[in-house]
Amino acid sequence: QVQLVEFGGGLVQPGGSLRLSCAASGSIANVYTMAWYCTAPGKQRELVALITKSGSTNYADSVKGRFTISRDNAKNTAYLHMNSLKPGDTAVYWCNADILVGLGLTDYWGQGTQVTVSS
Repeated sequence: QVQLVEFGGGLVQPGGSLRLSCAASGSIANVYTMAWYCTAPGKQRELVALITKSGSTNYADSVKGRFTISRDNAKNTAYLHMNSLKPGDTAVYWCNADILVGLGLTDYWGQGTQVTVSS
């Protein structure tokens, strides 16, 4: 069984910071691209940031300069460092990863974690 488990969501004031983490566990051969998505109230799920196994990154325009995605391949874990948070960042954040298991490459999702930015 393979799982992605997220930690780090919560309530923060505008201008504050949070760090989300996403750890993959189970019978894993390799974790390839990992990504963070968000679902804001009334909106479709959107890509926030992604990182390849070698460390190349891409960000949504709305978070460039404020968020940083990183990963620790030894721990099969991705992080999203969220700085200068705005009320518009309020959303459920979802981790995603492409994982090689015995039967092949499979896309996995975390359980989602709520980030609320409010004064």
